[in-house]
Amino acid sequence: MPPRAVTAIVAASLLFIAPAHAGSRTDAENASSYQPSRARGAVVAKIVIPTVARSRPGAGAIKWKVRTETQWGRGPQQLLVLRRKLDAEGKEWLKVRLPIRPDGNWGWISADFALVRSTPYWIDVSLSRRLVSVYRTGHLVRRFRAVVGAPSTPTPKGLAAIYDPIRQPSANGFVGPWALHLTAFSRVLMRYDGGLGRVGIHGRGGASLRDPLGSARSHGCIRVDNAEVSWLAHTVPRGTPVDIHR
Repeated sequence: MPPRAVTAIVAASLLFIAPAHAGSRTDAENASSYQPSRARGAVVAKIVIPTVARSRPGAGAIKWKVRTETQWGRGPQQLLVLRRKLDAEGKEWLKVRLPIRPDGNWGWISADFALVRSTPYWIDVSLSRRLVSVYRTGHLVRRFRAVVGAPSTPTPKGLAAIYDPIRQPSANGFVGPWALHLTAFSRVLMRYDGGLGRVGIHGRGGASLRDPLGSARSHGCIRVDNAEVSWLAHTVPRGTPVDIHR
């Protein structure tokens, strides 16, 4: 069965709203609509057939082998789309945020192997204010305080995305009930606690409660109250942009 036929079958089961593809729109207009923004939210690509991400549309070095599920949590592989491009033959390519080092990595995949849908959400993380703000189509819906990275292990700035939400075995553990793994990585710690230094948004429990909300004392992760991280886990989809800035 050809990839687009598989895509059409699986698409019927999804609840996301597909972005507009009006025939009268120019390619530049369509490409612009794929760029993440607080006002619109973002486009995400759910991988339904294994593929590869390359340094150029359909060419260049292979940067990552893209599977249909995440490596750690075995959830659906759903990547933030940064840009869209049509080649000379009219084939559609998607520039996506990759969940691999170096931090801020990206690659091009064929749209034939993904379901393209939109998310209205945008997460803003202010490191100086130590606040997490959640927007839906440009409107603030939730805001809460956070613990951010210490000066020696700062939270990396840049546009990341929710990658792999992992429910924790105990809500009273160090990271609380949920750890929302991001596509971001610490630029100081190459490895941490048995992992590759991936940054996440997670809850608080046990020893992590010693660091008050509004402080800068983490190893780079963004810690929030358990009620807030649980709300995020149940509300914002994988691939939702997370804009981390000063």
